[in-house]
Amino acid sequence: YSPELGSTVARRVELERDLRAAVGTSEFALHYQPKMRRDGSIAGFEALIRWNRPGVGLVAPDNFIPLAEQLGLLLHLGRWVIEQACRQIAAWREAGLGTVPIAVNLSTSQLTSAALPDYVFDLMREHRIGPGCLEMELTESMMMSDPDLAIAILHRLRGGGVALSIDDFGTGFSSMSYLRQLPVNYLKLDRSFVQNVAHDAKDADLCAGIMALAHKLDMHVVAEGVETEEQHRTLEACDCDLFQGFLFSRPMSARAATEFLRAGH
Repeated sequence: YSPELGSTVARRVELERDLRAAVGTSEFALHYQPKMRRDGSIAGFEALIRWNRPGVGLVAPDNFIPLAEQLGLLLHLGRWVIEQACRQIAAWREAGLGTVPIAVNLSTSQLTSAALPDYVFDLMREHRIGPGCLEMELTESMMMSDPDLAIAILHRLRGGGVALSIDDFGTGFSSMSYLRQLPVNYLKLDRSFVQNVAHDAKDADLCAGIMALAHKLDMHVVAEGVETEEQHRTLEACDCDLFQGFLFSRPMSARAATEFLRAGH
């Protein structure tokens, strides 16, 4: 035992207590980061959950999502995120801003829940969400516990009009055998490749190779973590389809995202 260890345990207990109390309240919100096409138009947004923890302020998902998964809270939170995203798609449509796709991140617990597709389809019908408007992002590592069930759920989602995306592609458990089995529309190129793409010829060649493979498999590529014009230009030259990162916008509130849309970026 040490004072530092005791302090760490105390902080963890406080975080767990506050997180349990926050579920079902208005402490959570979605922020939206745009995905941009080559011509500068908005292809859609990724929805990112934020926790407005009392006395602390906005907490990024990396700081509470792993704990929520351990506590069994993520299935409930994940459903809330999907519902809010559907509501936002409908709100933008009714405001005359057109059909704006929104991507949400799936958790491992959602991807192994056989009830997920029906829940999603009910929400899509309720909010009149058309095919391709709701997108779900997952990592291949999420499927490790039950690959057959996960792949079956993904096929049901895709068949019901949900677009699917492999997040952080190129890291962790990325597998060619899974890639040909998964009914995905998009590959999201991990930011670790994007970071040095403008200055490292090997990274640029690797990105170009991944994009060529994706296009052969009838998928589009989204580059994550684009922060500089040099990265943007290099990725364009590699035939990248969509771009996401601080170069275009940080994640923003629903109100700010609406203004971003109205401005016609």
